[in-house]
Amino acid sequence: MKIDELKIISNTNKSLFGKTLMELSQIVNELSLPAFTARQIADWLYKKNVSSIVEMTNLSSKTRTLLSENYNIGISEPLEVQISKDGTKKYLFSVEKDKYVESAYIPDHNQKSKIKNNDRATLCISSQVGCRMGCSFCLTAQQKMQGNLTTTDILNQFRSLPEHNELSNIVFMGMGEPFDNNIELMKSLEILTANWGYSWAPKRITVSTIGILPAIRSFMENSRCHIAVSLHHPDPIERSKLVPVEKKYPIKQVIELLKSFDLNKQRRISFEYVMLAGINDSLQHANDTVRLLSGLRCRVNLIGYHAGRDTMHRVSTFKPSTDQVMQQFADALNRKGIITTIRRSRGMDIEAACGMLSTKKIKYNNVKSGTNSINL
Repeated sequence: MKIDELKIISNTNKSLFGKTLMELSQIVNELSLPAFTARQIADWLYKKNVSSIVEMTNLSSKTRTLLSENYNIGISEPLEVQISKDGTKKYLFSVEKDKYVESAYIPDHNQKSKIKNNDRATLCISSQVGCRMGCSFCLTAQQKMQGNLTTTDILNQFRSLPEHNELSNIVFMGMGEPFDNNIELMKSLEILTANWGYSWAPKRITVSTIGILPAIRSFMENSRCHIAVSLHHPDPIERSKLVPVEKKYPIKQVIELLKSFDLNKQRRISFEYVMLAGINDSLQHANDTVRLLSGLRCRVNLIGYHAGRDTMHRVSTFKPSTDQVMQQFADALNRKGIITTIRRSRGMDIEAACGMLSTKKIKYNNVKSGTNSINL
């Protein structure tokens, strides 16, 4: 199965929300409406955040009636939210009958400032239900692949978030491989960054990928958003055991492709590295990583492994590296000029941390110790 041939699981073709300006222009043309109506609709959808067509008051009554007969807005509220002790919130969204995705809201309050606008808040968005990349340490992969999300369902996680107006950053690091759903991803990025859309600066958005070469090239040519590549091991044979896509798209080729672009300070390239005890966390692994990334302006984010249970409730056999080992690894890379940070884990108590998103529990009937589960 090729990229973008996966089934689009949500029937949102009649939704106006999630349509690009070009798509809105096509709709307007099909309904024999004035061409400028498309930009008016985009303004109501992405600037004024209306929840119904009737609210589009600068459109004539006839136009609103015609739109309502053929389309809906397409916004849906989250079903549930789990709240972590550290303030992280995990939202559950329905995208089709018996199919769900999760997204994580991660506030990072600036304790030194009382000005709210100085606080960072990140939304981790999902792009697929499940994932077919098969990474051996990822709980989402255990859910298997169930389908691609539409642009409507991707951006609904952003638009319907109660904390929507508090966000400073968006990361496509939730369920699924974003570049395995490249058409819908790129439309989502266009709507988020276009002047007729949400007008977000591209530097506020990061897309994570396991390393799908054709989609990376398209992304680098058509977007200025940041990119984060999942590395996890510098040796190709050992990496393929953790990340099977290495066999098709070797990480060395991914790095060479990134080097071929004229990179500037407006775009950040980073590599994600989950630290697994005894597997990829030695100083030799650190030195090999330095050699692999030599010549590429980038940074590395070290991520603590978050053990959990798969869909069969089996406990993972992987073990997390110790804090001391992670710091030694980071120090080794920093000494060689590669900016390396250790990412602070958030939302572990509600399984919202990196690699833990999975909708194996559709209804959170049992409240875990120290967490809250709320039906919205």
